[in-house]
Amino acid sequence: MSDLHGIRPESRIVVTGGTGFLGRHLMRALAGAGYANAVAVGRGAYDLTHEADTARLVADTRPDAIVHMAAVVGGIGANRRYPGTYFHRNLMMGVQLMEHARLAGVARFLSVGTICSYPKFTPVPFKEEDLWNGYPEETNAPYGLAKKMLLVQSQAYRQEFGFDAVNVLLVNLYGPGDNFDPESSHVIPALVRRCLESAEQGAPEMTVWGSGNATREFLYVEDAARGIVRALERLDGSDPVNLGAGREISIRDLVQKIATLSGYTGRLVWDATKPDGQPRRCLDTSKAERLLGWRAETSLDDGLRRTIGWYRAHRAAPAARGAGSA
Repeated sequence: MSDLHGIRPESRIVVTGGTGFLGRHLMRALAGAGYANAVAVGRGAYDLTHEADTARLVADTRPDAIVHMAAVVGGIGANRRYPGTYFHRNLMMGVQLMEHARLAGVARFLSVGTICSYPKFTPVPFKEEDLWNGYPEETNAPYGLAKKMLLVQSQAYRQEFGFDAVNVLLVNLYGPGDNFDPESSHVIPALVRRCLESAEQGAPEMTVWGSGNATREFLYVEDAARGIVRALERLDGSDPVNLGAGREISIRDLVQKIATLSGYTGRLVWDATKPDGQPRRCLDTSKAERLLGWRAETSLDDGLRRTIGWYRAHRAAPAARGAGSA
């Protein structure tokens, strides 16, 4: 725990998206770090796309610090169907919240961004200094650019107003409590659900989007929550810092791994007419280790086993929904 940036055990920390997937894990991580006055804000009480609701949130909660994670996100299919919605809602939530935080004298603002903000063809592993060297991958560019504007806003507000806004960039998250809704889930929960259902149905084959050649990096949600707490306590300046596992896996290998762990033994059929998305994704996380003393601790195999176990135990309940990174 640190008070270098005005963050003390008694500080009121407001977490937007705090009732979602990552938010629930972050609330537990904050409590575990001794922050007793953290407040989780979900989409029910305030619609942060409306400025009046944003102003009301800040006035009602009187935060010392804000962790902004609220987002409208989905997989490739959802990004292709709702690009305008994703751009507008994500941009308005962040821009208005940071402005009202500044006006209210909030001491610290942490914006949780996304790997989708990186250019489509970024040298691997992605380094923070490459963030502006091209346009994001087309299927998720509206979402990635909307989140990227909060980085611009953070830097501009720091320069003009001395506002203490900092930024982290997350890779794809996964873990217990993820969103397993087939309409909006990301790749790991979508594959876990499909593999388990295909195994139970004895399906002889399962079709998977794309060629399988694209690579992705996946960060276990509890590791992400620890990293966000560390950034809230320690991060200086508005330049972004990557939070990731620091290793990539091809979608083909990932699907095979999830199928094996889920007990699905049928044939995997690749539909190459469907998009792969960005060709490769893997973050350089050396800056986070150097500045925050943080790195991921959970292996992909262990994380997948915990995720599959959680879904087996909870799938009779309504699908978990919440904020995350595409």
